[in-house]
Amino acid sequence: MPESKETLQFELQQIEKWENDQKGLWFWERIGRIPFKLLDKITPAFIQKKIGILLEELGSFVQSGGRYLSKEKTILNKLQDRLPADTTISVIEDIEKVPLEVMDTVCEDIQKKHSQIATVQGATTGFGGIFTLAVDIPVLLGLSLKTLQDIAMAYGFDPKKKEERIFIVKCLQFATADIVGKEAILNELSSFYRHEDKNTKVIMSQLQGWREVVFTYRDQFGWKKLLQMVPIAGMIFGAFTNRSMIQEIAETGHMLYRKRRILERLDKFNYLLESEYK
Repeated sequence: MPESKETLQFELQQIEKWENDQKGLWFWERIGRIPFKLLDKITPAFIQKKIGILLEELGSFVQSGGRYLSKEKTILNKLQDRLPADTTISVIEDIEKVPLEVMDTVCEDIQKKHSQIATVQGATTGFGGIFTLAVDIPVLLGLSLKTLQDIAMAYGFDPKKKEERIFIVKCLQFATADIVGKEAILNELSSFYRHEDKNTKVIMSQLQGWREVVFTYRDQFGWKKLLQMVPIAGMIFGAFTNRSMIQEIAETGHMLYRKRRILERLDKFNYLLESEYK
């Protein structure tokens, strides 16, 4: 059953309230970026090399999807299981007609599943302290990208398209940005929602290079990851920080992709209304 215009408008207001709440920056998040400036001076060369690889991999993801592309069949099956027997979806384009409530339920499942994976992975890599931290950061980046791709598909957007992969990087950037960065990204995305900046070259220029995205992503760990550098005890901190990191990123993807789907449905209401008066 399609949502009413009033329901969509109410849900949009809730998302905009969430966006406004994101513009505040906790004190701990502000000082949490400081330790990595210190870490740069003591970090072994092999970890610095890993950071360089991240730059290449993120660029590869935007250009081609690289090894991070998710399987759409899994998401299609999750949606299909929650739909009436007479409704069939076989490709991502079919998801457009799925009720928002079903999309939300599948998105919640995705968030829960990837948070659990992140918890186990964080505990595993936290066991060895600084040496396994080199493994943890790129693995967590991959999980972040896959989480956002799955959420994109749950709302009917295809990450095989380059513009969607750029939007995913913008979601990642938003989740890890400071207060100034969040506000700037929301302003950039507002034109994207209105289809004013569909040119991928324009949107890509707004990323200001992969280095900014990767180092912002890395710095977001802050003092939390510093605690993971302690062998054995790092298991506890690793599990907690990785779980919270993926939860924050999944929440961002949920809200921003949900907003896109709601705005597109409201546009259809407005189009039909204008057609009636012609």
